[in-house]
Amino acid sequence: MQSEYDFSIGVRGKYAGRFAKDTVLVPLDPDVAAVFHTAAEVNEALRLLIKATAKAQPAA
Repeated sequence: MQSEYDFSIGVRGKYAGRFAKDTVLVPLDPDVAAVFHTAAEVNEALRLLIKATAKAQPAA
């Protein structure tokens, strides 16, 4: 870290309360973020993918 960075007036955890305890933050690549604009859209797409792959796998 460079010496000119001054964190003396910083507040630890200032924005931490914005997220629920069970929230997982995952960075999206720009091309993916251009398609999915909300968390709800991402979750819906992932649930569809989960269902599709579960049907494609043979039962154990």
